[in-house]
Amino acid sequence: MIRDVYLRLIFIPFLGIFIPVFSGLITYSRYSWPELIGANLFFIFISLCIWRGAQWTHMKTRLLFYRGWNPLPKIVSISALTSIYGMCAGGLLGVIWISISREVFTWQSMYKFLFITALAVIVFTLVYEILFLTKEREVDNNIVDQLDQERVFAELESLRNELDPHFIFNSLNTLNHLILKNPEQAFLFNARLAQVYKYFLITRNKQVVLLRDEIEFMKNYFFLLQIRHDDKLKMDIELAEDDSQLLIPPCALQILVENAIKHNAFTENDPLRLRVFRNGHFIKISNNVRQIKHVINSTGIGLKNLSARYRMLFKRDIKIENSKDIFTVNLPIISNENL
Repeated sequence: MIRDVYLRLIFIPFLGIFIPVFSGLITYSRYSWPELIGANLFFIFISLCIWRGAQWTHMKTRLLFYRGWNPLPKIVSISALTSIYGMCAGGLLGVIWISISREVFTWQSMYKFLFITALAVIVFTLVYEILFLTKEREVDNNIVDQLDQERVFAELESLRNELDPHFIFNSLNTLNHLILKNPEQAFLFNARLAQVYKYFLITRNKQVVLLRDEIEFMKNYFFLLQIRHDDKLKMDIELAEDDSQLLIPPCALQILVENAIKHNAFTENDPLRLRVFRNGHFIKISNNVRQIKHVINSTGIGLKNLSARYRMLFKRDIKIENSKDIFTVNLPIISNENL
């Protein structure tokens, strides 16, 4: 439903007073002030009848045309029907006015009245059509945004479901090896693995979490990665205490760490170094680049999904800096005031 209250409040009285005077259908000098007030109220009533009737005709006629069709026939048809209605209603009520007033009937004043009435009806029909089209576009955009949001969250859920089996398979293999070789470390690995999965379960339906909780999760997660990759990974977290209350989508850092591991080669002598720090209005996650020429099964869905989540939830974009030696992802800082 379009909002036209102010349009009606302004233009129904204006047209009801202006058109009769301009067309010569009323001569003010022939009436007293009380009579003029009554006459103006009568013409405002005529204006209201024409306005509402033309509006009803417009809405009903629009339903006969499919939204994807050429709009020109629709606009021409609606304008023709509403203007015919306006002239018929205006002519009938105009004749009633002349019969009860002191005016002398002339075809010239009647033709002029009907012409201006039809012109006004066509103009406001076009105005209403613009309002209808604008409202339809707004509804369409909302539907598209909703579908995009559902797609993003479906991709996120798919990403989590993809991650869990691979991650648990690799983790159990590592745990099996540690039980045989290093039971003490196996105990630590199992404890951290439990914390990681607890975080997955707790944040599964959350849109944002405290950065403090995400960092704690990352420490547990990175501990598992370091054992799996024999300390070929290094991570420095350089955040102030005040930063802990900032917000971040759950598993955002984990997605970026996985992305860095998947796209880079690393050894004990040349480890993959990750750094998490704040710079201005961004949380930055950077890694040294040792790019693998052929990345197996890389769809880029994780990074794309993270970017889409920031746009959907916060109307912000992540920024990527990709130089020869350093790859950096900038996550916009989110606080409670931004929500």
